[in-house]
Amino acid sequence: MKTILITGGAGFIGSHVVRLFVIKYPDYKIVNLDKLTYAGNLANLTDIENLPNYTFEKGDITDGPWIQQLFDKYRFDGVVHLAAESHVDRSISNPMEFIMTNIVGTVNLLNAARAIWSNDLSGKRFYHISTDEVYGSLGDEGKFLETTPYDPRSPYSASKASSDHLVRAYFHTFHLPVVISNCSNNYGPFQFPEKLVPLFINNIRTNKPLPVYGKGENVRDWLYVEDHAKAIDLIFHKGTEGETYNIGGNNEWQNIQLIQKLCEIMDQKLGRTPGESAKLITYVKDRAGHDLRYAIDATKIKNELGWEPTIKFTEGFEATVDWYLQNEEWMVNITSGDYQKYYEQQYVKR
Repeated sequence: MKTILITGGAGFIGSHVVRLFVIKYPDYKIVNLDKLTYAGNLANLTDIENLPNYTFEKGDITDGPWIQQLFDKYRFDGVVHLAAESHVDRSISNPMEFIMTNIVGTVNLLNAARAIWSNDLSGKRFYHISTDEVYGSLGDEGKFLETTPYDPRSPYSASKASSDHLVRAYFHTFHLPVVISNCSNNYGPFQFPEKLVPLFINNIRTNKPLPVYGKGENVRDWLYVEDHAKAIDLIFHKGTEGETYNIGGNNEWQNIQLIQKLCEIMDQKLGRTPGESAKLITYVKDRAGHDLRYAIDATKIKNELGWEPTIKFTEGFEATVDWYLQNEEWMVNITSGDYQKYYEQQYVKR
């Protein structure tokens, strides 16, 4: 039986990865490590939390000695590292938090893995999940390749770029068996409503303004979260040691076009007059250092591992809207902060 550590497994992407691994690999022991900060929500995993091959550990990756004790306890065969501070706006207001979690936390995990794998690297893997934002900003043409030079523009992307470099350094210097992936914007169920899609769904539902940075001309490549989880599964099991894989949705949208599409869908779902939700759009001062365009070239993962997105955007986007509208209680608990009581209710009392 392999024992796999998934960090940040109570977050948006992490919860989908945990669910996939727990269900698909019943002979694996999956340990979900999460600090349960504002974006970590164990209620995302109620459907699998009692399965025999799943364990949750509450802890902080910035605590090096505690991380080493965790590795000594479980003797992990693999690590899927998703834990990160990820919201650009928060990185602008509090850069140090991003430096500690994304850089120091990653090095603590690398050191712990290196310590317990020092005598035998066979069958071991450290998989670091990163972002396309490390590459900087594109103009109207071109896409990010795995060989694109790094050019991060925000404290968030700079901290992720640093962690990427450190993971590669441990591969080259200490021969730690690593793989890295850089993904585009994800959307889907269970996303914390500071991000554009769930935030705007909730604001439209409650008739609140839709704050659009600048003119809304920034372009992003959108990927359905379950497609991302499947790519992570493939890279973890079949990716080439020391390699980087870009994961993209082949699905570019200007922010304002995406928001207008969302308004159209919400008008239909809520029985509103066409154009009613779009009246909530409010243009606000642009974000500092706001990258114009991200676009991923995912040719490498397609050619080497056979992965490509399976969920068409129209299908995934509408399914995402339906999920948030059908799970209003989840959204209410998130926005009120009540979701943070779940750990005490479900775990501390056990």
